Amino acid sequence: MIARFLLAVFITSSVLQAADLKFGVIDMSKVFQEFHKTKSAAEKYKGNYEKAAQEMQERQAVYKNLAAEAQKMQKLAQDPIITPEQRNKHAADLGEKLKEIRSMEMEMQEFADRRQTQLKQEDMQIRKGLYEEILEVVRERAKKDAFGMVFDKTGVSLSTVPVILHVGEGAATDLTDQIIVELNKDAPPPGAEPAKEPAAAEKK
Repeated sequence: MIARFLLAVFITSSVLQAADLKFGVIDMSKVFQEFHKTKSAAEKYKGNYEKAAQEMQERQAVYKNLAAEAQKMQKLAQDPIITPEQRNKHAADLGEKLKEIRSMEMEMQEFADRRQTQLKQEDMQIRKGLYEEILEVVRERAKKDAFGMVFDKTGVSLSTVPVILHVGEGAATDLTDQIIVELNKDAPPPGAEPAKEPAAAEKK
């Protein structure tokens, strides 16, 4: 009987403490998309991607020219009118050209793999920095308004099931729009040039 009484007291106390907590929810996906720095970062990433694509196209153009030259050499090496000595020379030239083509193929593959890795790492670093900045604003708002807990309502568990299955009306405050306003209060006006990052020497 005493054990049951103590358990009931513990449960009641926990419920009362939970009732005093202020809960907040936030749509982190929406906040991330609406953050003005996300949009400028996306433009920068797009520019880097297009630059890599242009560099790849330049290599492909060189490769195409090499392939065309190899085809001409092959025709010359197979010409029945020329002498055996000339045929051997053209065959040797063709062999060197094919080596150049294979070397170009390897360089193109290495370039594609390297740039893909660089772009992926860049995207991850950008996202990490933006999320950290967003979380800092969320924490400051939670402290300022005395929220005991703030949940991301777009978060999912390892089983891909949403972590928050239901939020009753009035049970939690949705901070999404407030956080978006806070993050974008210093956004440059439309059409303005994005602020340049400080030089490496200034960052030290």
